[in-house]
Amino acid sequence: MGHQYEGPRRSYAAIAPPHNAIPFIHRLAASGAFKDLFREGMTLVEEAASYLDGPGRAESRVLPRAAAVAYSTESMRLTTRLMQVASWLLLQRAVNEGELTSSQAQAERVRVKLSREDYGCAPELFEQLPPTLRALSRRSVRIQERVMHLDQSLMVAHSRGPIRARSEVASQVERLRAAFSQAQLSH
Repeated sequence: MGHQYEGPRRSYAAIAPPHNAIPFIHRLAASGAFKDLFREGMTLVEEAASYLDGPGRAESRVLPRAAAVAYSTESMRLTTRLMQVASWLLLQRAVNEGELTSSQAQAERVRVKLSREDYGCAPELFEQLPPTLRALSRRSVRIQERVMHLDQSLMVAHSRGPIRARSEVASQVERLRAAFSQAQLSH
């Protein structure tokens, strides 16, 4: 009585798309969602630059020595992270606008070093940083993770041709055909 019917169990990975199918990820990378991600990323770059050149400079001067070093480290990591994200977003936008082919973008992409990194200091020091820097850093890590996920998906889609996985049913049908043709040969 405690078991609920969950519907048919189906392995979607085993279903091969038509040979002319465009992987969903390419549509996503050219969609309004990408435009929103692009806008969000570029806005974050501008916000971070404005903060680090203005209020952040003043805030860093009043920090205790250890927190000031942590501020410098985190601001460099923030800047590096955002430049990597911006470079990737600009490459993808160039593909979307037809300025680069997907292959050209893949060749250029090797110069963009997207890598997962945490904050540049220990958690207790990170909490001593000004709230605006902490918020910018957290937002930059989140957007970097989204970009890395999209990048990874695009690389997988770009690296493989049409998926030719066989379904379990097709495999079973093939085995039945083989068994029946053997049975007919023996009669």
